[in-house]
Amino acid sequence: MKRILLCCILCVLMLPLVSCAQNDENTLYFLNFKPESAAAYQEIATKYKEETGVTLRVVTAASGTYEQTLKSEISKSDAPVLFQINGVIGYAAWKNYCKDLSGTKLYQHLTDPSLAITSGDGVYGLPAVVEGYGIIYNKEITDRYFALSGRATSFSSMDEVNNFEKLSALVRDMTARKSELGINGVFASTSLKSGEDWRYQTHLANMPIYYELKDKNIDISKDDLSNISFIYQDKYKNLFDLYINHSTTDPKLLGSKQVADSMAEFALGQCAMVQNGNWAWSQINEVSGNRVKAENIKFLPLYTGMAGEENQGLCVGTENFFAINSQVSAEKQKMAEDFLTWLYTSDSGKDFVTNKLNFIAPYDTFEEVEEPSDPLGKEVYQWMNKEGVQTVPWIFSIFPSQNFKTDFGAALLQYAQGTKTWEDVVSLFVTRWKDEIA
Repeated sequence: MKRILLCCILCVLMLPLVSCAQNDENTLYFLNFKPESAAAYQEIATKYKEETGVTLRVVTAASGTYEQTLKSEISKSDAPVLFQINGVIGYAAWKNYCKDLSGTKLYQHLTDPSLAITSGDGVYGLPAVVEGYGIIYNKEITDRYFALSGRATSFSSMDEVNNFEKLSALVRDMTARKSELGINGVFASTSLKSGEDWRYQTHLANMPIYYELKDKNIDISKDDLSNISFIYQDKYKNLFDLYINHSTTDPKLLGSKQVADSMAEFALGQCAMVQNGNWAWSQINEVSGNRVKAENIKFLPLYTGMAGEENQGLCVGTENFFAINSQVSAEKQKMAEDFLTWLYTSDSGKDFVTNKLNFIAPYDTFEEVEEPSDPLGKEVYQWMNKEGVQTVPWIFSIFPSQNFKTDFGAALLQYAQGTKTWEDVVSLFVTRWKDEIA
């Protein structure tokens, strides 16, 4: 009787362990890169569990901390199975953990195989989305400006603003008339708080580096990148200065501003323009008291003063690539493959991708979707299909490291605050680039 009782007690004690083991076997751990997609992925996890019985555990890293979080999590016994890498530099850092995805179902659906991260015959990163960014503007406010009498500009609509000279003239006159327009500044706050400055230390910096690569005929997949010298730094400065000197916030105070602050300013009608991408629609739409109507939210390219920019479009590409952990079991890897296939090929998954994540998906399973459902996604789609307009590809994934970007962002803040000269900023960029590439 004692032995039987002991066995019963042991069985009861083991039940939670067995249950945990079973739950763990049926759980897929996904480390998400995009904070703005966190809520949508939680909804996706609920639906995926309902349809497949598999638990999708989504952990979202805080803005600007993804690499640090991944380093911490990847070494754990319960490591992420599905994670994201940031272009070719991201793959270089995590190649020992990236499974070859060339044999997966999802790769066969990729509309443009060149979008994937490859090495030799292997495929190690699949794009989650094609996105676009530029200057978002509120057409209601710009139309209000065009209706003013005695304007210093002759433009009658934003369609005529197609280079930096015109943009600068427009912004300066709107600033002079901001009280008439009912705004605090033309641009939203330039968020230069550490971790919140990615729109400027990567997205805006994409412009001069893209044109430098183009002029020097550099192939980023095989050529030496150490000779980047920021030759179009003056073009970068053109637009950056326009931002910080014509915004809702004094340049000296920009170190306290976050992306959420600038998006709220735009949503509440306190400014007319803000630099960001199509992913920002959810941020704008969810602001309490949002005053920007969907039909009035539009895009303008990042005009910096480059020759021929009248034919320049938005910056279009991706830095968001799915990778599967090659160090976990084959069963876990298969679970990750199955989830990605479900997300981009099933009716439920595609609905989430289009209407919740607001992704422009680069897979042929979305061919029946003519345009994205959100207004900024529609704008990107329309700009991509404008005749005679050349989109600017994303190349900032080749930037040497997060440390490089962080230090560049810090230098931009010091410049805005008046404690560092522009020459100092340029010197830091060039020196740190060469050192890190080496």
